[in-house]
Amino acid sequence: MLDLKHFNFTDAGDSLQDFRSLSDADRNRLLHAGIDVQEQGRSGSFMHMNHDGVRSQSFRDGLELMHIKEALRRFDGLPQYYWKLLNPDQDAISRAAAENLHGGYFIRAKKGVKISEPVQSCLFIKGNGVGQNVHNLVIVEEGAELHIISGCATAEGTEEAAHLGISEFFVEKGGKLTFTMIHNWGDNVAVRPRTAGVLAEDASFVNNYVLLQRVKDIVMYPTISLNGANSVARFNSVVVAPEGSHVDAGNRLLLNAPGTRGEIIARTLTTGGTIINRGFIGGYAAPAKGHLECKGLILGEGRIHAIPELDASVDGVELSHEAAVGKIAQEEIEYLMARGLDEDEAASTIVRGFLAVDIMGLPGELQKAMDDEIQRLNASGAM
Repeated sequence: MLDLKHFNFTDAGDSLQDFRSLSDADRNRLLHAGIDVQEQGRSGSFMHMNHDGVRSQSFRDGLELMHIKEALRRFDGLPQYYWKLLNPDQDAISRAAAENLHGGYFIRAKKGVKISEPVQSCLFIKGNGVGQNVHNLVIVEEGAELHIISGCATAEGTEEAAHLGISEFFVEKGGKLTFTMIHNWGDNVAVRPRTAGVLAEDASFVNNYVLLQRVKDIVMYPTISLNGANSVARFNSVVVAPEGSHVDAGNRLLLNAPGTRGEIIARTLTTGGTIINRGFIGGYAAPAKGHLECKGLILGEGRIHAIPELDASVDGVELSHEAAVGKIAQEEIEYLMARGLDEDEAASTIVRGFLAVDIMGLPGELQKAMDDEIQRLNASGAM
């Protein structure tokens, strides 16, 4: 259990004016969390460090992007959205975030606006013993389209920290949201997100999650409710747990309206850490279809515990799941070695294919950064 008293949630610490004032080492940390400090090819950019929001700017008409505290002031407390999907009294994490809000982002795509370039948002911790509370709110209005890249990271040299994050997503009729989260925390960072979203009629939501770096522990279980007819949701996850990492993560889809479809795809790999991979799809209206796929690969030591769950309460719901955990098959190694690769090259090729993130539909430059990171891990022997 996370002891919140161990962290400093009151002293704001250092602040920044913009990305360019970061050190080269910290810029590199952000790069591996999907953040472009030059802000090229971005429709908006937000950064929150420690307890202060330090940058927020929209570069496109129809895109509202600001500090959550500013949004609460400007829009009379956001009574339709703020704390509507999650309960501030749910647990100690939620209460702490509600009682001592540091910041977070408010992002809204206005009705009918289609934004092709992604918004980037960065949640950053710099300094030892820092505790961070944020509340993020994303609204995609009717017929709008939006892609967000959310990079979470700690600064170079940060040895211990805690991040508590509340996130609520609203995708209105015919809206489309792609949300890509990349974590680049640290060896002694504890992460506790609480996330929920709701989809209206004909809405679409794709959630991509990438964790390739060591982290002390993460516990998260986002829930998306498909409340509108013919809405669609998909979770894609790629998780690597080196020795010392404990990752308890999963996704939950609730198919609450006719014609809804949901899919959860997870790829997990341990090189010594522990992964608890949860997945849940509930079908409560017909017709509805859902598929859950969780595959894990163990290299050396480590543990993967896969927990797929399906729940249906009405006739006409089709739910399926596929789960597999194991080591690299020797016949796959031998097949590639017969074609000229040595054993290490063969293993690296299999791992790269297993962790391929091309299923996520990421922007080109971010896709390349993720491919380079997987290649770096292979080259360093971490895999």
